Amino acid sequence: MHSSTSSSDLPDPALRRVSSSGAERLTASDRPGVAQPVPERDIPERPWGPIFVATLVLFVLLVAGWEFYWRAFGATPGYYNSNAEWAQQRRRIDTGEGGKTVLEGSSRVLFDVQLPVWEKLAGERPIQLAIEGTSGVIVLEDLAADPNFTGRVLAGVASDLFFTGFAYRGEVVPFYHKETPSQRMGNWLSRMFVEPWFAFYDFDFALAAVVKRQAWPRRPGIPAIDPVRKLMEQGADRNTHIWSKVETDAAYREIARGIWTQRLNAPPPPNVDTPEKLQKVIDAQIQRAVDAVAKLRARGVQVLFVRPPTSGPYLEFDNKVFPRAKTWDVLLARTGAPGIHFQDYPELNQAWNLPEWSHLSLADSERFTAALYTIIERDFWPKDDKRAAAR
Repeated sequence: MHSSTSSSDLPDPALRRVSSSGAERLTASDRPGVAQPVPERDIPERPWGPIFVATLVLFVLLVAGWEFYWRAFGATPGYYNSNAEWAQQRRRIDTGEGGKTVLEGSSRVLFDVQLPVWEKLAGERPIQLAIEGTSGVIVLEDLAADPNFTGRVLAGVASDLFFTGFAYRGEVVPFYHKETPSQRMGNWLSRMFVEPWFAFYDFDFALAAVVKRQAWPRRPGIPAIDPVRKLMEQGADRNTHIWSKVETDAAYREIARGIWTQRLNAPPPPNVDTPEKLQKVIDAQIQRAVDAVAKLRARGVQVLFVRPPTSGPYLEFDNKVFPRAKTWDVLLARTGAPGIHFQDYPELNQAWNLPEWSHLSLADSERFTAALYTIIERDFWPKDDKRAAAR
């Protein structure tokens, strides 16, 4: 029997493999007794320095070209509306700001309530937790379950989202509860070194998104539902307003309107394709709000519902599918919470500039915020409220 170190165990030198560089190349047979041999490959001789420099130059040129292209399109650097960004604002409640006013709801509260205007009038900058394309009920429930929160809630109501429970960004609340240290660090690095400097860092400008929205042939029988394009610009603490291109570029504005038209005219999902099914869903969502408001009020939290302005086909759709008598009025009656519907106040029911029927222009969102806060202070949350002063 040969020992493991016996020279007779070594392969025939004539069978050894030699690389193109002349170096001997070990194979599995050269390593007897190794359970899981790992191939060992030599690195060929190449001008690695120049290759690295050429690769780096090509990378910089491609990134610069992509950046310049989107800047020419009208994009500017801004903060990315990520789950981690939302979670960072949500954590403020856990770190000593639980007594503040929280804004929550869908994109109309996100776009139309300007934090600097609110802060100037109220002396306090609220925490912005509204999420685009998502029912505000999920955040209302999350706040209701958090004993650290003792402030006030302005809850936005977008009828087609709130009363159906639709949650395009429904993963954001679970993300906040399970966010890992590495995810927090990734968000910090992104905020420091990417988002303030690069305009192309937006979901709408990703190469995959650009490829997907090309005019590809559609399958017969499949309704044309294009993804929502970029509509917002966002600041460091989620202060958000509509993208100026939606206001000033008529062609882009028509794209945004066309996408809303597709959605408003699309067949309803199977769970709400009859009036009876829809009403059942509406009742279920209102009950969720009732339960959440009851928990909040039990510990002294005031909740104020707000229905921001819409116009054109969007308003017509809401009035037809989600009439006030079956949605908004029932919500206020069952929760016992007050509400501000834009149609009930002349200050809010104006000829606002809503470029794509759903969100106010930047200038009008500032005027709307001022008018809204004036009503809130006058009729619902006066500054001399002893409870507010105690906070």
